[in-house]
Amino acid sequence: MTGDRRSGLRLLALLYGCAAALCALGALWPMAARTPVALLAVLAVAGGLLAGAFELGRDRLPMAAVHAGLAMLAVLTALLAWQSVTAVGVVGLGPALVALGVLAGHVLPAPQARLHVLGAVAVVSAGALAAVPSGFLAPWLTAVVTTVVLTEAQVRQTGALRRTAGTDPLTGVANRRAWEDGAERLLATAERAGEPVTVVLLDLDGFKAVNDTAGHAAGDALLRSLATAWRRELRRSDLLGRLGGDEFALVLPGSDAAATAELLLRLRAVSTGAWSAGTATARPGDGLTALLARADTALYREKAARSHRSRVD
Repeated sequence: MTGDRRSGLRLLALLYGCAAALCALGALWPMAARTPVALLAVLAVAGGLLAGAFELGRDRLPMAAVHAGLAMLAVLTALLAWQSVTAVGVVGLGPALVALGVLAGHVLPAPQARLHVLGAVAVVSAGALAAVPSGFLAPWLTAVVTTVVLTEAQVRQTGALRRTAGTDPLTGVANRRAWEDGAERLLATAERAGEPVTVVLLDLDGFKAVNDTAGHAAGDALLRSLATAWRRELRRSDLLGRLGGDEFALVLPGSDAAATAELLLRLRAVSTGAWSAGTATARPGDGLTALLARADTALYREKAARSHRSRVD
């Protein structure tokens, strides 16, 4: 899982916009005589511009922009902590740290989110400790612990929701959307590395007859049995998904036509029902749509051949 880029950029825009508004209020109505009004004014303008950039660029900016935005927010919060003139001002930055952690936990994979929040805690705490005022250690530790706990809770909840949203409830393999997203990433990775990658479409033969004669419960049991048996034969890098009904799909990174043919023989050996397959190995510049179209053509060619053989027999 690589993260939710568009959602991350929109949430960053919101977070930077809120931070800009708070900085503007602090500059207009300072909490103390020595409040760094000029710094607050500069951060208000910069935050507003960045909020606009993230919002306008949500469809174009890469995922790296989300990481950069989170890292920059940590550095700017640390700067504010360092320049704070009261203990209340330092502790008041705790919610910004919490917001950063929760946002990271919502849009990034768990390891990346945890790294961001640990880095932010370290940087902002360093800024707080370098500040002139003192006497805020206990409430600051409370803010740090709150940040870490809430980030971890968000990471786990988001992970569970993503797994549920991307899983076919009947067979436990990837659903169509999750499979297509994963296939796109595997194709891009294979193209950059110059390695082969093959897409396979699998379609059960006579599945309607199973439902009609034995009932839908028997059809569901057959689908679950096949998915379970196939997964045991696949590598961790292979991606199996159910596109709908009795149609499944595979992405096999690092596999050419010959390796795919060997795998299909193993899958047939462990299958409890008959099925047809169509394969397509990526060519330079191929996208997922083109590969699926070629695999679909090959699938129906095999189905026609199997139907002809059964009539002859």
